[in-house]
Amino acid sequence: MLSQQPIYFMKTQITKMAALAIIALAANNQASAQLASQQNLGEACGCPPVASRTSVSMSTLATIGGATDGDLTATNTILTCDKTYILDNKIYVPAGKTLTIQPGTVIKGAPTGTPAAANAILVNRDGKIFASGTESCPIIFTAQADPLDGTYALTNKGQWGGIVILGKAKNNLTTAANYSAAGTIGFNGTTGSGVNGGDGIGFIEGFTAADARNLYGMPPGQEDDNDNSGVLRYVSIRHAGATVGANNELNGLTLGSVGRGTTIENIEVISNDDDGIEPFGGTVNMKYLTLMFNNDDNFDYDQGYTGKVQFMLSVKLDAATFTGGDSGLEIDGDDNKGNPTLLSRPTIYNSTFIGNGSNTNANLGNSGGPFAIMAKEKVEGTIRSSIFANYRVGFNLVKSLGTRTGNVESYHNWRGIDQAGNTFTPTLIVECNTFVGNTTSFTVGGSAANLVAGDDAKFLADNNTVVATLAGLDFNFAASGTTVTDQYNAVPNPLVASTCVPPSDGFFVPTNYRGAFKPGVTSWMSTWSYSALLDATNGLVACPTDITKDGQTNTNDFLDLVGQFGTSCD
Repeated sequence: MLSQQPIYFMKTQITKMAALAIIALAANNQASAQLASQQNLGEACGCPPVASRTSVSMSTLATIGGATDGDLTATNTILTCDKTYILDNKIYVPAGKTLTIQPGTVIKGAPTGTPAAANAILVNRDGKIFASGTESCPIIFTAQADPLDGTYALTNKGQWGGIVILGKAKNNLTTAANYSAAGTIGFNGTTGSGVNGGDGIGFIEGFTAADARNLYGMPPGQEDDNDNSGVLRYVSIRHAGATVGANNELNGLTLGSVGRGTTIENIEVISNDDDGIEPFGGTVNMKYLTLMFNNDDNFDYDQGYTGKVQFMLSVKLDAATFTGGDSGLEIDGDDNKGNPTLLSRPTIYNSTFIGNGSNTNANLGNSGGPFAIMAKEKVEGTIRSSIFANYRVGFNLVKSLGTRTGNVESYHNWRGIDQAGNTFTPTLIVECNTFVGNTTSFTVGGSAANLVAGDDAKFLADNNTVVATLAGLDFNFAASGTTVTDQYNAVPNPLVASTCVPPSDGFFVPTNYRGAFKPGVTSWMSTWSYSALLDATNGLVACPTDITKDGQTNTNDFLDLVGQFGTSCD
């Protein structure tokens, strides 16, 4: 709230009541101001209005035809915000080359006739992308047909491919489960070409295996977990995704063996036709992720991913619009069933997952949803201080070994007891989380009937709580096209305390609360995100007294507030 002290402007006393009236006007005009900010994207960085920008086909910046079709030709290709770039081909950033995208730039993906031909940007191993937007000048990837005025429907998905980054960090691929032999079918349904180098190297989903540019990872002993593929910061990826074949899809952001030297923060993926973000192996850390209205899992990892994630919001499209969909968080350790030593073992803190309450998905077993957390294929790792709301099932564990060798699945890694009854220190940690309004909070093999003695006790002993409602949290969301008829609120108020404090390790921010947002402070997604554009979210921004952050509340704060009606205040 504003200070009790009056603010003076041109010798006129502005009382707290008047200031609050101005704030209310700002809140009421948030949507229109955000629309204007999208149409004048990058104005704070000196960029011209979007409508006045010259269109440039990205294929003119790359090789045309032949084995290197789509390779950027310049050593450092720079996309400037005075132009709108039309992504009209699969564009590759080859090894030794860089793609630099200025803040405020718009890239629009052109549609294609088939999903296999979907236009995308792919950064090769030893190539780099520097897309470092800012809060006032984000970088937007969207569909060519999107006018950026808030009228492009949320259900417009799969209009272009997505962004793919390939690196040299570890994964757990094995030759037998991958693409080593020409003519054989690999794990994602694509025919192998014989160019695979063996263990540790794979072809990324969504592309044909015949092109060696689509390889990620390195042979054992040659990996680089600190590999640096560049920077993605304040980047919005909208209306992308493509299903090439069974288990072979383009995600909004696909990460193949990306190393922790890469910076990925303040990223949103909106209305993607498959997963929002999916790491295949790798060690990359990610922070401040917004994943909304995507068709499949919002966040999915596999193949030995061991990075860190903090502050992630996931929201499903309302059930009236989209009744199916998979999980909020799908976690796989050994999807190829190769029984590797390295399993997925990331660490996740402070996330909020909001489902749509749907119980009508055709596949409600182990491989389907909707689950808030779907723990599969021997997965390990840590999930703490998070909130999971309005799903059919909050937390589901696979227990049946099926054709897998050994004595453990994800259930055993969580429980610390293998199939033979031998005990060990659990390697899948799910602690200090709150499960809100889910039809069923906890299942094994898709059913609560499969729980055995001690399962429920461990779930609760790990400081997980199950509640029907949570003060301040409103998980209901409804929209027609782009008109939001029922806003969600992802911020519990008062704060939901957590004793699972993240380590102070240079990446994690130490917190004492559950979920992605702390009440009473300005949200990390409030001013730049697509959710703000649609006015889809309540409760994300407090009203600070020190608007200019100069250490005092005075006339300058009032002037700044008046000049920025797009600021959302509660």
